[in-house]
Amino acid sequence: MTEPTIDATTRHTVTVPTSIDMVSLLGAGDEHLGAIEKAFDARVHVRGNRITLEGEPAEIALAERLLGELVTLIRTGQGVSGETVERVIGMLRAETTERPAEVLSLNILSNRGRTIRPKTLNQKRYVDAIDKHTITFGLGPAGTGKTYLAMAKAVQALQAKDVNRIILTRPAVEAGERLGYLPGTLSEKIDPYLRPLYDALHDMMDPELVPKLMASGTIEVAPLAFMRGRTLNDAFIILDEAQNTTPEQMKMFLTRLGFGSKIVVTGDTTQTDLPNGQASGLRVVEQILDGVEDLSFNRLTSSDVVRHRLVARIVAAYDTYDAEQPPRHGGGQQRNPARPGRSS
Repeated sequence: MTEPTIDATTRHTVTVPTSIDMVSLLGAGDEHLGAIEKAFDARVHVRGNRITLEGEPAEIALAERLLGELVTLIRTGQGVSGETVERVIGMLRAETTERPAEVLSLNILSNRGRTIRPKTLNQKRYVDAIDKHTITFGLGPAGTGKTYLAMAKAVQALQAKDVNRIILTRPAVEAGERLGYLPGTLSEKIDPYLRPLYDALHDMMDPELVPKLMASGTIEVAPLAFMRGRTLNDAFIILDEAQNTTPEQMKMFLTRLGFGSKIVVTGDTTQTDLPNGQASGLRVVEQILDGVEDLSFNRLTSSDVVRHRLVARIVAAYDTYDAEQPPRHGGGQQRNPARPGRSS
């Protein structure tokens, strides 16, 4: 794909296969081309299907690899967006052993023309950990896909008949002792705290199928308190918003594990809704379970946020601010207790 030209140390020419649409590769209005020049401090010249790169040898080598990865993604039928280009550049800069095209082309689930796949290297490693371990922890801020990807793996496992049912649970901590004062039945009171899990299910399955599976018990969505005293066999179990568990609740939940089951625990240890002075079970569980086999702890960061680009910047800014604050007692930073936390 590459042939040296005048000076092989500072100038390379990449010949793009004629089967690749140059607009798909370079972006509308050469948007991707501009991103490449900015990211690699390189001069880029395009003539037909030949792209000439000029600059520092190491930078040109990375830019060349970027073009190769983008070509591979296009060949797999994926569209290449400005966000895709940025993510591939980030992976190349991280100098990982995984190829960006392999990370971004891993399909977990397809439904109604929509494909769910990891979009960052940490997300790919998180998904791989779920495959390899019985219990997996996904830790990170909102928007990093830790819950959404776990849900996709659960649906995939159910469709493949690796498990007989999916169990989704969250602590309804925000309601606390005020739960009894809310209007409606118990189900109506708890429903707002479980709504993000319902929303994700409807993204991944045909909407008319979800109520039938829930009515048959194949899919169960329930508050964490409903897990006490049970043993869960042949199930894919997800505990969301786990930062709102106490250490005792976390132990209770993990010991529900039965034969043929998988557990995924997700949460953000920097944001808890527990009362001041109450320790978070998610904050201490890694210390307790350090060295236990068949368990995996995976961290996602602001660089893994897959929502609007501004969300990643907001998360990073809050991380910087929190790091500069004096330590606080209790389970972590308090959120607004007046509304349920969102799934991520």
